[in-house]
Amino acid sequence: MKILFIGDIFGSIGRDMINDYLHRLVNDLKIDFVIANVENTSHGKGLLKRHYDELSFCGIQAMTMGNHTFDKKELYDYIDEADKLVVPINQPKVLPGVKTRVFDVKGKKIRVTNVLGVAFMDSRYSNPFEAIDEYLDLKQDIHIIDFHGEATSEKIAFAHYVKDKASAVLGTHTHVQTADEKIIDGKLAFISDVGMTGPYMSAIGCDLDSIVKRLKGSSAPFIVAKSSGQLSGVVMTFENNSPIKIERILINQDHPYLS
Repeated sequence: MKILFIGDIFGSIGRDMINDYLHRLVNDLKIDFVIANVENTSHGKGLLKRHYDELSFCGIQAMTMGNHTFDKKELYDYIDEADKLVVPINQPKVLPGVKTRVFDVKGKKIRVTNVLGVAFMDSRYSNPFEAIDEYLDLKQDIHIIDFHGEATSEKIAFAHYVKDKASAVLGTHTHVQTADEKIIDGKLAFISDVGMTGPYMSAIGCDLDSIVKRLKGSSAPFIVAKSSGQLSGVVMTFENNSPIKIERILINQDHPYLS
């Protein structure tokens, strides 16, 4: 079983990278299941229905979210019908959405769960270590957790906490791919951050000049960068429901895809 997880899809450039490369990656790498973090898909924040449909058409089979889940209010109108979407388990309880889903893939039951970190994040989110407990004894063959957070230390500690009962903890949110992919104790695939799929020459997806202005003290708005694209992801290989390999994927002008 080979599972592709794609890092935070950011804006139209991120969507274009999915359109341009996903089908080739699935065919070339013999991928069985595709998951993506999609919380930045629409103009850098949130997910519009037309973009949910576009990513579904491209072949993304499960979609995770994060701290921008409800930035596009349209989500409230279609979330009950969005059968690929998984929202964070520790978001405020008043918010809607399915927090874990099981997908049937080639005779295997693959669970996908979304978790929000709390270190340097919004204080509305409950403790992820406590929130995950009720999900660790559920039935599945493979359990993939998207941990959407700022701090690598929190992500690493969380992976240690769940390593005996989950199959993978994949960090998202920082938009910068880390080089610490590993199999922990032969049980759990891990990376601190999968990276971003979006504008390559940017500050985590945003226009560089606008970010410099903000860092110098102005109230300049965040603007989605216009540049060449980048696709970030990881491919995990499972045998007998256990991970045996995790490999990074990075496609951009400095790392061209050679199929």
